[in-house]
Amino acid sequence: MDYIVLSIPIFFILICIEVIVSSITKSKVYRFEDAITNISCGIIMQVMDAFAKTVLIVGFVYLYENHRLFTIPDNALTYICLFIGVDFLYYWFHRYAHEINLFWGAHIVHHQSEDYNLSVALRQSSFQMFVGTIFYLPLAVIGFNPIAFVAINAFQTLYQFWIHTKYVKKLPGFLEFIFATPSHHRVHHGRNPQYIDKNHGGTLIIFDRMFGTFEEEKEEVIYGVTKPTASWNPLWANFDWYADMLKDLGRPMSFIDKVKLLFKKPGWLPEDQGGYRAPQEVDPAYSKYTKTTSSGLTAYLFVQYLILLVGASYFFWKFDNFNQMEQLLFAAMIIFSAVIFGGLLEAKKWAKSGEFIRWLAVGGLYYFMFY
Repeated sequence: MDYIVLSIPIFFILICIEVIVSSITKSKVYRFEDAITNISCGIIMQVMDAFAKTVLIVGFVYLYENHRLFTIPDNALTYICLFIGVDFLYYWFHRYAHEINLFWGAHIVHHQSEDYNLSVALRQSSFQMFVGTIFYLPLAVIGFNPIAFVAINAFQTLYQFWIHTKYVKKLPGFLEFIFATPSHHRVHHGRNPQYIDKNHGGTLIIFDRMFGTFEEEKEEVIYGVTKPTASWNPLWANFDWYADMLKDLGRPMSFIDKVKLLFKKPGWLPEDQGGYRAPQEVDPAYSKYTKTTSSGLTAYLFVQYLILLVGASYFFWKFDNFNQMEQLLFAAMIIFSAVIFGGLLEAKKWAKSGEFIRWLAVGGLYYFMFY
């Protein structure tokens, strides 16, 4: 059972509630373009996950069935130990995803938004699953049942949704000491130099306290990444960092330094190329990336996006009932739609003709699938 897909309606109900609160309080927590891009990134990630999740869990199952050291019984204590183990390994995956250039490219999408709200929780990289899965394999060797692992891992992922909000301030002290809270996670999403690479915990914050990566929320958090993506294109969001990496790899440097660049901290360069590029202080008055969108286009895209969400939900629910060709065509249509919507938000010249083509493709897909 895919608990993440089952939770999608709850995600959107909570996002709608937060949007209403933001509107009533005039706190400007949401921007239409940014929220659409966040959700588009999440949809594309889920599309990729629909194809990859079976392959990724095969490694866990194979190790469990052929190389496990113990057979751990299925009881309450097992689930407690597994919960701690999943969170411990998630901490190290998440930390290395920030500290290793190659891994950062598979995680940066989640940090690109310059806003902070529940829609940011859905903004995920399409490549992160390929890196993150590796870190959990020791649990299979120890002997934790794959079904129990999937359930606990899903719970840990679902927990992280609610901490992406500004409306929950600091919780009572003992909760702040043990669990990852909205205050801790706001710090994690900050581009303020003192907040960068802090508070990696998923459900628990104690591992950050133990391993020296904890930072308390003090000054106002400025959200985003040190080099803003400056795009509403959800597909490009997944490749922007890697494009910059390729530029760095094109600099005159030795083969050894090129390999180092892949695995060193983001911002690293050899000394003869200028050395480490440290994060700079951010002016709180800086301007976020934006494009002026007419009220007519906003209304049109809102309706089209609701249709896309319904279609994507149908795709996720019925995925196993489609043949391979239907799966590929449906997936391509979802991703193409998200990219076209991003182009319309950026007023790209190709977007209007792309939208016309999209309508033709939607009609063709509908006829192909149902007639």
